[in-house]
Amino acid sequence: MSENTTGIIDYGAGNLLSVCNALKSLDVPTRIVKKARDFEGLEKLVFPGVGAFGDSLRHIDEQGLREPLLEWLQADKPFLGICIGYQVLFETSEEAPEVKGLGFLKGQVVRFQSDGHLKIPHMGWNQVKFTDNADPLWRDMPDDPYFYFVHSYYPAPEDKELVSATADYGISFAAGIRKGNICAVQFHPERSQDLGLRFLKNFVAASS
Repeated sequence: MSENTTGIIDYGAGNLLSVCNALKSLDVPTRIVKKARDFEGLEKLVFPGVGAFGDSLRHIDEQGLREPLLEWLQADKPFLGICIGYQVLFETSEEAPEVKGLGFLKGQVVRFQSDGHLKIPHMGWNQVKFTDNADPLWRDMPDDPYFYFVHSYYPAPEDKELVSATADYGISFAAGIRKGNICAVQFHPERSQDLGLRFLKNFVAASS
């Protein structure tokens, strides 16, 4: 297997190929992860969106991926969660209260509350504010850039120190987190054109 291979979790839904194609455009060697043995030899791991919290985690459990995923996260190996790949890091979600999240981070995934004027899902380009402009993930980014979002739910981390980016949609919410080599974002870099590719490139470079 090539050095610096990035694994992409196949959880039975979402825009897996879009993320694969984005990474391949950056000449990043990738491998689809469907089973526990597929983790072997990987340097980095990406858990992409789109999908439902409950269905995604049920598929993870059916494929026997929960334990190796948690081992990867607890070992602080380079990880990028995108959209649902961000949300599953938490304990529970209002979308599927009966389904247990990975619980790597404390907190709940909650739904946007509409006042009649706020359209749900939150869909389209939105400004993102970084909490630490010196973070290598944001290298060569303009101040308060725009990224593409598609979601009705967002994580509410208990530890606010983990929040790496915020966005406003009716309220200010955690658009991204970072804990060591574990990072995750609610926006879709693979749909965010040049800045999205820059973000993916920064993730790969920062974790190499």
